[in-house]
Amino acid sequence: MKKQVKIGISQINNCFSGAYYLPYAAGLLESYFKKYVKNKEKYTFLEPLFKRMSVKDAINIYFKADIVGFSLYSWNEQISLLIAKKLKAINKNIKIIFGGPQVPNNAEEFLRNYKFVDYVVHGEGEKVFLDLVESFENNNTKEVSGISWIDKFDVFQSNLELKRIRELECIPSPYLTGIFDKLIESHPKNEWLILWETNRGCPFKCTFCDWGSATASKVNKFELERLKLEIDWFSKKKIEFIFCCDANFGILKRDIEIAEYAAKKKKNTGYPKALSVQNTKNTTERAYQTQKILADAGLNKGVTLSMQSLDPLTLHNIKRDNISLKTYDTLQKLFTKNNVTTYSDLILALPGETFDSFTLGVSNLIHNGQHNRIQFNNLSILPNSEIGDLKYQKKFGIKTVETDILNMHGFFGDDNFSISEKQKLVIATDSMPKRDWQKTRAFSWMTAFLHFNKILQIPIIIYHHLTGQDYKSIINFFLNEDGKEFKLISKIRKYFFDSALIIQNGGPEYKFSKEWLNIWWPHDEYMLLKLYKKKLIFDFYKESEKLLLKKMIAHDSNLFKFKNLISQSIMINYEMLKLPNRDENYEVTLGYNIIDFYKSVLTGKQTKLQKGKFNYRIERKSEKWFSNQDWAKKVVWYANKKGAYLYGSKAMSKYYSAHH
Repeated sequence: MKKQVKIGISQINNCFSGAYYLPYAAGLLESYFKKYVKNKEKYTFLEPLFKRMSVKDAINIYFKADIVGFSLYSWNEQISLLIAKKLKAINKNIKIIFGGPQVPNNAEEFLRNYKFVDYVVHGEGEKVFLDLVESFENNNTKEVSGISWIDKFDVFQSNLELKRIRELECIPSPYLTGIFDKLIESHPKNEWLILWETNRGCPFKCTFCDWGSATASKVNKFELERLKLEIDWFSKKKIEFIFCCDANFGILKRDIEIAEYAAKKKKNTGYPKALSVQNTKNTTERAYQTQKILADAGLNKGVTLSMQSLDPLTLHNIKRDNISLKTYDTLQKLFTKNNVTTYSDLILALPGETFDSFTLGVSNLIHNGQHNRIQFNNLSILPNSEIGDLKYQKKFGIKTVETDILNMHGFFGDDNFSISEKQKLVIATDSMPKRDWQKTRAFSWMTAFLHFNKILQIPIIIYHHLTGQDYKSIINFFLNEDGKEFKLISKIRKYFFDSALIIQNGGPEYKFSKEWLNIWWPHDEYMLLKLYKKKLIFDFYKESEKLLLKKMIAHDSNLFKFKNLISQSIMINYEMLKLPNRDENYEVTLGYNIIDFYKSVLTGKQTKLQKGKFNYRIERKSEKWFSNQDWAKKVVWYANKKGAYLYGSKAMSKYYSAHH
């Protein structure tokens, strides 16, 4: 019998609270290979690398391999390169193949920098990988489409990309064909997460994105029957979490049926518990329906509305001006009305965005009903996105810095193998110079801290209602406060500005705290922990009251009569904030229906603000934390997405006297 060719495929993913993704890309390559390879007996597959480990352990798994393929993403690039380099040093005959989104389309520089890489694969890898491996038998690699390499004369060679796979049915499902059975068996203690595609391709061409190198392309789909069988498989294997890799879930009519099937499965079997999808753009009605089905079934924690920017010029520059902002507006109102949690995504420093346009966008989002969470993402550059092109960067004056990729709320030295992954972060553009970027970043944290962590949300909403001043102006009171009068607010402001400067100088995006759970905290959450630790929370509320009253009277001296309303809204926000050692319910009589009014704003129902006597009970007994650490984890961290920072409250008997 001929010598067997041993193949290893590495798709290293991060670990999430002890759970691991099954290596889906590796599974697809193997299932396709096994179906179509001419010489089945000749090849055998080793266990895929699916998690970060020491380079030494990885070498132990693969040192006998003849061919190793690496699926390259931003979160595994450095460790994959190191493993590949060591493998080549041990065995110069091993063939090293790289594919995946981090492999640049123009790969000459990459191949010259990493001489131990023999071939790179572009685009969809299933067919190319098989063709390439089979070509080694009779040395006709030159014929293989979709690869680049440096030949023996040191000349860079590139065969144009293969056409995309139109009929996705030709790729067998790694779940249904048993590709992962052995892996699951040999790691009985692992909890598994799922990566799942129902289609491939994206009709949009956002310049910051590279969706599997298939942006601006037709959407090809997997067959519905197969998808239902895969959901059955996930449910049978008791998989809790599925991440759907589609760029636009809800773009196809049948996505409603897929959502319904997953919901039915969960109801009947308990699994899967969560299905995370990226919402489609432009198809308002269907986006709403699919998300509502998932929300009603408890399959999603909320709906992400990814506008990225609300500025027309910026949207034009990033080729998103064909995506209607009205859609998002309508969806926001629909979801709010029907009690479905949403968050909005914005990206800092997109080409054309200024401090003013960005903060105006934030202001409008809040005004339209986004009181749960805006996720303020830094912009990182993907090699095959249009923004990755140096000409594009020059055109908009994009400046970047290299910094470590960190997991928000991830443990320090998560893998203890001290190989840090890197990203290129945008820290300035022509329209947002360095100082403005710093200010925009600080504004984002200040907004998250005051409004979305609910620390001052009640008085901010009431202040906005009384004065008609927009939300950005109110946040800016705190951001511009540099004076001696408000020492604590100035310190918070300074902390946010300093943290932005650290990022601009290549430092970490988050704040590490050994004392608080030994993890990386977003700066707005860390600020709450810090105020609590230093017993400054009450002082912060006192200063905020003074600041808001000063601004209100400066805006319009006739508003002095609402001094009590502002003071009471600050006091009640303080009493409702979930803090350790608040073990007794709290009853209070307010001079306005503040809590009813506040709740009505959150749900998009307009209750009138009224004067009178209103009795409320804050339900504090319902939640207890057995330590400060437990509180930090369950409230400051876990409440981030759900916005659950305030205790529930009940209106007791009401005495109306209707003025306002």
